Amino acid sequence: MSHTDRNAPVGVFDSGVGGLTVAREIMRQIPEERIVYFGDTARLPYGSKSKDTVLRYSRQIVRFLRTQEVKAIVIACNTASAYALETVASESDIPVIGVINAGARAAVHATKNGRIGVIGTVATISTGIYTEVIRTMRPGIEVFGKACPLFVPLVEEGLFHDSVTDEVASRYLSVLKEKYIDTLVLGCTHYPLLRSTMRRLMGENVTLVNPAYETALELKDLLKEKEMNRDPAAEMQGEQYQFFVSDLADQFTNFATAILPKEVKETRKINIEEY
Repeated sequence: MSHTDRNAPVGVFDSGVGGLTVAREIMRQIPEERIVYFGDTARLPYGSKSKDTVLRYSRQIVRFLRTQEVKAIVIACNTASAYALETVASESDIPVIGVINAGARAAVHATKNGRIGVIGTVATISTGIYTEVIRTMRPGIEVFGKACPLFVPLVEEGLFHDSVTDEVASRYLSVLKEKYIDTLVLGCTHYPLLRSTMRRLMGENVTLVNPAYETALELKDLLKEKEMNRDPAAEMQGEQYQFFVSDLADQFTNFATAILPKEVKETRKINIEEY
């Protein structure tokens, strides 16, 4: 593929359905772009796996996305962004971005009192990646991380508005409320689907940062700057949005259709281990 093919799709990948919140924001912010999405549903969750494993998985997925001739790749998973972005980007001749920088930047802009909370998977929080990136941007800021491992299964069960979710969320978030944060980063791509619950529990004075939204804006700027944004007048080659998974295609399709602005016609299952 010539790297100037601006009408090629953008590759987006995640451990499963969480990254669909990123795909959804790309659809909203840059509706003319094509997307090839891969969800690693056979091997999720990534949040409890080691760095080596997540890096190996991410490399395989990048190889698969390259076969789809993508012009840029978005790692729509905080855990994979924390563990694999730097390596994968350095090995790649097309732009690769993750969800952490954009979310960190938005949080730094939003905070007034310099106290930022970050919620995420065990892996994302234990790497301290948000703290590191935020402090690089503005050294004096205090960052309070909280791992919320039960949020992902609750979202995947579709329990967005449920008393169980409320109970779990109030338990997790109470720790951060005691820290008087004024900004909360939803540091896992599943979490925007629980946004209304978090908004209610944290109150109006806390800014919620959605890295999915911020990442879509970063992608938009990146494509424009590199003159790689799609020509809206160009013929749409094939489907605008294509979805691939490593397992459980029907379940993925149902979930995707529930949260995306367009109905997902089909999800294709591939054997990711072949890449």
